[in-house]
Amino acid sequence: MSNNLTKLTYQTLQQGKNYFGLAHKTLSAQLRDIVYPTLRQTKPIPREVITKLQDRFNQLLEIDWLEAEKGVYPASLLFDNPWEDFFRYYPLVWLDLPQIWERVQQKKYQDFSSGIETEGYPSYYVQNFHHQSDGYLSDLSANLYDLQVEILFGGTADPMRRRILSPLKDGLKVFDSVSPRQIRILDVACGTGRTLKLIRAILPQASLFGVDLSPAYLRKANELLSQISGELPQLLQANAEELPYVDNYFHAVTSVFLFHELPATVRQTVIEQCFRVTKPGGVFIICDSIQMSDSPEMAVLMDNFPETFHEPYYKHYSTDNLVERLEKVGFENIEVQVHFMSKYFIAHKPF
Repeated sequence: MSNNLTKLTYQTLQQGKNYFGLAHKTLSAQLRDIVYPTLRQTKPIPREVITKLQDRFNQLLEIDWLEAEKGVYPASLLFDNPWEDFFRYYPLVWLDLPQIWERVQQKKYQDFSSGIETEGYPSYYVQNFHHQSDGYLSDLSANLYDLQVEILFGGTADPMRRRILSPLKDGLKVFDSVSPRQIRILDVACGTGRTLKLIRAILPQASLFGVDLSPAYLRKANELLSQISGELPQLLQANAEELPYVDNYFHAVTSVFLFHELPATVRQTVIEQCFRVTKPGGVFIICDSIQMSDSPEMAVLMDNFPETFHEPYYKHYSTDNLVERLEKVGFENIEVQVHFMSKYFIAHKPF
């Protein structure tokens, strides 16, 4: 297949995902308004914001394609879509919506099934983030999560995750003298393992580690990661506020879509822990939501987000200064990037 045809195929796939996500959100909103017409409405999105959003979407696809073409990661990742999970779980997404709407109507933000054990978790974690059933503490939630995020971002969740791969490879160049098998990388709040799967594709020999608070999501991650070749990543159930590793252990640490779901003080603690376990010279990469400081033109979307989804710490995150937090613990040479609806902090621990 020629490069031009491959690129066209990729763009067509991503546009199809985008249209599908838009159609799903439109239909579900119309149905919600019929069943629960009194639910709070969000601010309308101005046409110029929609135009800018489309421009950002196109720019994301272009850089995603270019980095695959340059060999930053295999082009096969561009077409890596969990179709089996889609056909298996998409009907359940619809079946779960009435429970979500009921939860929103009754303002239930800590609503869990009777069989869900919530003892021992931090209070900030025991939430129905995104209003999803059982928060992050059930197998159903873990099975639906990636599909729900794909719909939310119009099929761009993995393209946004892949933006950490180039700075990760660049950050590891200082350890070129280290055997690839001795390179250790930790993904904090690894969730269902999608980020670790991407990292494995570019670093087939590295030792990969993941921590998450949710046993259900770790089960899902183990299911996903056990299907790919190479050494199985080591997954642990652990709180990022107390990472269970010795100082200066990892050559790189990553965290994707975590920080907007942490209270401010916890954000600082997690950054301190990530600094502690990163080797001198190592790199720490955060991927999370855009913020007001870099994307003021997207303010209406950032204002709507915590209203549409239960995200109790997002408003503070949207104006938080993570560069200052990173510098406070000792990280330096901090680079900031923005791609579509995500922001990236690439920080280095001094030698």
